[in-house]
Amino acid sequence: MKLLLASQSPRRKELLASLGFDFEVVKIDCEEIVPEHIRVGESAAYLSELKASAFRELEKGEVLLTADTVVAIENRFLGKPEDEEEARAMLKLLSGKIHQVYTGITLKTSEKTITETDVAEVEFDDITDDEAEYYIQNYRPFDKAGSYGIQEWLGMAKIKRINGSFYTIMGLPTHLVYKILKEI
Repeated sequence: MKLLLASQSPRRKELLASLGFDFEVVKIDCEEIVPEHIRVGESAAYLSELKASAFRELEKGEVLLTADTVVAIENRFLGKPEDEEEARAMLKLLSGKIHQVYTGITLKTSEKTITETDVAEVEFDDITDDEAEYYIQNYRPFDKAGSYGIQEWLGMAKIKRINGSFYTIMGLPTHLVYKILKEI
């Protein structure tokens, strides 16, 4: 089996390697737009499948892994912030509240496609303006949905409670990836 990881995320690369899999990183050019009729809880799976369908035809023995993570609060998507102002607004919205993190994965072979979504709930303590500013200036969370990485300072200092997989929040539900790859 030749495993292809279609992600530029250093976190996904690290997690997949930590699971013990050898893989090659591939690039997929795909416009990631979620149609309005797709519900928040289905959006990560939708985007993961969209990426997988944009890749070339797979040869026998190849397995493609795509993933997408969506942060949602009060039925509202929080994507990757475009600038410091948007990052501040997202952190203010998450402060002192519970939100959901959905990570969808798609594993595709020449014969079949399997897509699953895992969800975790995260509860933040209150985040002061100074703490948000410190985090934004020192960790530059512009490549992270919801403006934060659970494995970074903000996650360590401000997350009160998690219900679900830490790795799903980090961007790859490793338990699902491992289970499906073993079956394939």
